[in-house]
Amino acid sequence: MLNSRMGKKRITIYLDANVIDAFQKQAEQKGLGYQTLINAALREASSKEPLTLDALRRVIREELHAA
Repeated sequence: MLNSRMGKKRITIYLDANVIDAFQKQAEQKGLGYQTLINAALREASSKEPLTLDALRRVIREELHAA
């Protein structure tokens, strides 16, 4: 649910200008708010499992084998 205000908290955060610009451009193209897109990106990133050493080794082996 991208536009839900339930559980939202107001904060102050400083982001690089080029990051904000990129999200604003995407938001304009999609007809959404840029803060909504940033929130969705952060939600997705925070829900992912951290990359383990074993997983990294597996990916490197697969890439080397494919090359």
